[in-house]
Amino acid sequence: MTPPVEIAPEDSARAELYTFLAAILSGPPPEALLAQIRGLSGDDETELGVAIADLSRAAGGIDAAAAEREFNALFIGLGRGELLPYASYYLTGNLHDKPLSRLRSDMRRMGIARADNVFEPEDNISSVLEMMAGQIVGNYGAVAPLQKQAAFFAAHVQPWAGKFFTDLEAAKGAVLYAPVGTLGAAFMRIETEAFQLV
Repeated sequence: MTPPVEIAPEDSARAELYTFLAAILSGPPPEALLAQIRGLSGDDETELGVAIADLSRAAGGIDAAAAEREFNALFIGLGRGELLPYASYYLTGNLHDKPLSRLRSDMRRMGIARADNVFEPEDNISSVLEMMAGQIVGNYGAVAPLQKQAAFFAAHVQPWAGKFFTDLEAAKGAVLYAPVGTLGAAFMRIETEAFQLV
């Protein structure tokens, strides 16, 4: 039996935040996730702490049905939602463009395959955040060294995710998702600064 992978507490916290953001952006949050969010507390006055506290308060004022309506209005809509959460769209103005092709190439090289039950293009925000988390905790073999995490982040996350989160924060239809945008934008700034030191 393979022993569990030991990762530093700060890397575990990074992976948890990537995983959380991926989960809440992958589909309408179920009541169980909303209940978890309501129980969060921002323990400090940092950007992340304040954003977490704001998100917890927002979750306290919404139920799963309202959260689903908000998610659909933001990301699905009739024809399209208020936001298109794809790297190709943010970087080229078109879906299924070169950023998706480059991501698929890197995924093949890293041994990452799209799940059979997932039909969205792989360059959606939820998927790239999930891939970041997976590299940190070793879901794709060994834990990826910081240099490899930094290279993936620079290629597939940093060029557009901060802008996406800023747009989400300001979206007209965002109530629950506005503080998700704030949290994601702050986290992207922190990761960008940290990877510059690698």
